Amino acid sequence: MRRDSIFYQLFQQSPSLLFELLNVVPPNAANYRFDSVAVKEPKFEIDGVFLPPETDGTGVVYFCEVQFQKDEQLYERLFGESFLYFYRNRSRFSDWQAVVIYPNRVTEQNQTHPYRSLLASEQVHRIYLEELGEMSQLPSGVALMVLTMVDEDNAPAAARSLLARSGQTVEVSRAIMEMVTRIMVYKFTNLSRQEVEEMLGITLQETRVYQEAKAEGEEIGVQRGRQEGRQEGQQEGRQEGERSLILLLLTQKFGTLPDRTSEEISNLNLEQMEALAVSLLGFNTIADLEHWLQEHQEG
Repeated sequence: MRRDSIFYQLFQQSPSLLFELLNVVPPNAANYRFDSVAVKEPKFEIDGVFLPPETDGTGVVYFCEVQFQKDEQLYERLFGESFLYFYRNRSRFSDWQAVVIYPNRVTEQNQTHPYRSLLASEQVHRIYLEELGEMSQLPSGVALMVLTMVDEDNAPAAARSLLARSGQTVEVSRAIMEMVTRIMVYKFTNLSRQEVEEMLGITLQETRVYQEAKAEGEEIGVQRGRQEGRQEGQQEGRQEGERSLILLLLTQKFGTLPDRTSEEISNLNLEQMEALAVSLLGFNTIADLEHWLQEHQEG
């Protein structure tokens, strides 16, 4: 399960979510923005950096690492990246903090002795999700993080419970619905579309990913129809919208598609694309997709 992308999307949507995990929260937490940066020579990739709104050098930069697999050089990399980035940007920030999110203590790097002073300091925070308490008692954003590590037997009930209490506003409800759906699709890759809908008590057409792709297709159709002034333009736009939707859903399910597979999907006609949209969530592997394409491609 690709948890990193889920966590970083959560942080992208709501950077202040990071501070719900910490005891000491900056007064301007709501104004932070989340970013990823590359530090070159040597090249380091810092996936999670929370940047303060201040530009006068008084803000605190937060480095974040989500680690669900054992890595015996995590702290070497994290502190190396963080120190180099802070050195290169010293004029922008007054201080730094680091946050490492683990599913449990077992996942943490064993050899911590060289970093004992840093790990014991107030600048480094280690979060163990399984120790945060019951999901029902956690803020919705933090509960989503915990949902990524709930076992398959308990995940459906936990997901439905989270959905049930997320309806404060339409915007919040849709955001939570989208993230819960994404997590469950990643967790249960063998489920059909009907099984996912039954599990969550919603339809995937209600999720933001589906709605945005549909809206994009409709907008393309309107624009092309206006530009070309004929029905064919709207038809092409509808077909482009279906293509965008299908590629988006398949990428979420299987990761980046081979170029050849993407090209074969692009060559489908509208009727075939609509049929693929119905069938794709029943695919268990990318081989199922390729078999479907072989059967339905135009000669």
